[in-house]
Amino acid sequence: MASALLNNYKLLPALIAILQTRNLTESARQLNVTQSAMSKALMQIRAAFHDKIVIREGNQFVLTRKGEALKAQLPVLMQTLDNLYLPSEMDPSRCQRQFTLASSDYVAQAILPSICCELALNAASASVEYQLWHKDKLTELADMPLDLVSTITDFVPENLHGKSIGEDQLVVVCRRQHPLCLSDELSVTEYINAKHVLISGGGDKDSPVDLALSTLGEQRLVFASVPFFQSAIELLLKTDTLLTTPLHIAADFAQTYDLRVMRLPITLKPQQYYLLWHAKHHQDPEHTWFRELCFPFLNKHLERTKIIGMKLLHANKS
Repeated sequence: MASALLNNYKLLPALIAILQTRNLTESARQLNVTQSAMSKALMQIRAAFHDKIVIREGNQFVLTRKGEALKAQLPVLMQTLDNLYLPSEMDPSRCQRQFTLASSDYVAQAILPSICCELALNAASASVEYQLWHKDKLTELADMPLDLVSTITDFVPENLHGKSIGEDQLVVVCRRQHPLCLSDELSVTEYINAKHVLISGGGDKDSPVDLALSTLGEQRLVFASVPFFQSAIELLLKTDTLLTTPLHIAADFAQTYDLRVMRLPITLKPQQYYLLWHAKHHQDPEHTWFRELCFPFLNKHLERTKIIGMKLLHANKS
């Protein structure tokens, strides 16, 4: 594939646009060229690969098998070619890149400010764009303009690289005036019959609970579903509801608000946290520098707040 592309490097933007949009008009618009020019580029691409790449099916184009293979390989190849022009060493003071990091709104609130502070000190001309993340998008990372993703996952796709941040367990949080706080531990029945707050945005931290309950033929009563952690905490403080969340997050909020942290009455395997990036970024010196900057903040925050959480669980039981 590389030799065919490099024979006419100028065809690469057209090929990428066609593979991504599957539409000649939209591809032409993206590249600011005429549709006839895009049609001519497609003819050259087809000749280079001895394949139609895209074929019309009704009112739309679909990728051929070769087209699908090219779409999967192109991001890595493009980044490899771009890396030829990168300096072999990273000088943070000269970096003007905008790095894109994705995770939950909790990470944006609790950890991102420290990352940005460090970035400002060492790379004053660099910047960060933060996006909310959902772990179901992991297989689509190749087509997304993201540098790093901090997420929970049990499986890391082969086209991704990453570092384990650590693991954590799910717990239950509620206000101390909640009637269930009168007992030392929650029973499964009490948990099921209680009103629950779910967090819909930026992750999928409590779905294992619903999967476990479904095997018992049970389900939770969802009182409210909100997009952000802070709004969930405000609901807990004003209503007799429960929030199921990772221990480190519960412990962090319990230091600021009058909340009780209790053990989940269902046995689940620990959740695995990773910092992940696509293979196309792996050799990029600037990317390497940025991910090495971010990782300690994520790892140390997780470990520090987990220790606080274990102390809270122990204190509640004693």
